[in-house]
Amino acid sequence: MAGSRVEDHPSYQKLLEIMGTLEDLGGALALLNWDQSVNMPQAAAAERARQRATLARFIHEMATSDQVLGLLQELASQVDLDSLEDAPSMIRVALRDVEKRRKLPAEFVARKAEAVGIAQTHWEQAKQAKDFSLFRDDLKRIVELAIEEAELLGYEEDPYDALLDNYEPETRTADVERVFRELRDELVPMIRAIGERPQVDDSFLYLAYDRKKQWDFGIEMLKAIGFDLERGRQDYSAHPFTIGISGSDVRITTFAADDLKPALFATLHEGGHGIHDQGTPARYRRTVLGGPPGLGICESQSRLFENVIGRSKLFWSHHYPRLQEYFPEQLGGVDLDRFYKAINKVEPSLIRVEADELTYHLHIIIRFELERALIHGKLRVDQLPEAWDAKMEEYLGIRPPDPSQGVLQDTHWAIGAIGYFPTYSLGSLLASHWYQLAVTERPEVEEELAQGRCDALRAWLEERVYSYGRKLSPPKLVEAVTGGPITPRPFLEYARAKFGEIYGF
Repeated sequence: MAGSRVEDHPSYQKLLEIMGTLEDLGGALALLNWDQSVNMPQAAAAERARQRATLARFIHEMATSDQVLGLLQELASQVDLDSLEDAPSMIRVALRDVEKRRKLPAEFVARKAEAVGIAQTHWEQAKQAKDFSLFRDDLKRIVELAIEEAELLGYEEDPYDALLDNYEPETRTADVERVFRELRDELVPMIRAIGERPQVDDSFLYLAYDRKKQWDFGIEMLKAIGFDLERGRQDYSAHPFTIGISGSDVRITTFAADDLKPALFATLHEGGHGIHDQGTPARYRRTVLGGPPGLGICESQSRLFENVIGRSKLFWSHHYPRLQEYFPEQLGGVDLDRFYKAINKVEPSLIRVEADELTYHLHIIIRFELERALIHGKLRVDQLPEAWDAKMEEYLGIRPPDPSQGVLQDTHWAIGAIGYFPTYSLGSLLASHWYQLAVTERPEVEEELAQGRCDALRAWLEERVYSYGRKLSPPKLVEAVTGGPITPRPFLEYARAKFGEIYGF
């Protein structure tokens, strides 16, 4: 390809055409998924499952075809794959995706899909019946499949590396373990110290709040943080989520609840995901560079807007009077300081998704440690409920009364997503680090927050984080933005300052 630009090569143009087709099909599949959760009639479930499976199979076959692999290998041999220019990056990322997908035989993919389909049903039944034995044999199969998948994908040090790589590429278990050890060793005594302090009253958050008014205020909050409602929308669903149909169509959902916190913070959380999707450079659309590099990076955006911004006194110093206008009966007699302390209350809870900023990390660390023990053969599935309960008691000082509030509470293992959980904590840690850097590099970030705006923060994110798309793996992106590997220090500094003030320690 000497003397010519790779962008002008027919093979590259063909690759772009195929990428565009795959992204279009992926958008259509995403739209079906969104509709299933928001609008679809219940009786349509079986046919919708078939439609989704057909599209998913077609996408997989096209993405892993000999034609695509041949194009990528041809182009890879003639460019510098270490370059961060767009064309070499597209080739590098697409080649990695294809080679990884092709490591899993169709027979294995089908076997896992069947096992997961059955496991989900049995998990739902077991959770409802509060009986782990109804799901035990399915989970044994899921763990066996995860071990098999790790061997098929390959790894250098730890089989868990291969599973973690599915969700946070190039992230090593040893690095996660190092970060989590430091986090755990500081959080456990901090949470115990908080438990010995006078407790925060948050009872007013659990009064009845009109759902329509909650919705209207939530829309105001989306506008305030910068989610573009011309290129996005919000709906209700049983479980909030964000899904990108295209760069100009990003959809989020929130809870419908009578108390204040669920919908408000789900809206801010999903709004953060949506801002990330909307902030991806337009030139990456319809290419493999358009998505997030990993789920931890993805989660860093939702946690940034939900927690670091959405639970800050600076943010609410502007927006709280407006919330009081919506709910004068519930909040008229509650000043900003009481409200701020209430939305940041720290209290060990049984359920991960209900946990506060501090105890949430311990929920994730428990799951990480148990998953590794299962994959390494150091823990049997039938020992899992007791191991779960013991760790909950050790780290959080509470013990689940039944499996539905313990080992059965999450769907992740039922859908075969072993290796997913660490990304939640990694994202939360990065959220604090992004904010610390943004404020240092752009002091106007906090000036704007006090005025109820996030323009400068979003501009920093677009320039320093979103601009890479998928060009860099998560560890390399963190290195590029922060100058070093992921660390819990910024989060722990943030936590000590914030909760030290609230609880007086």
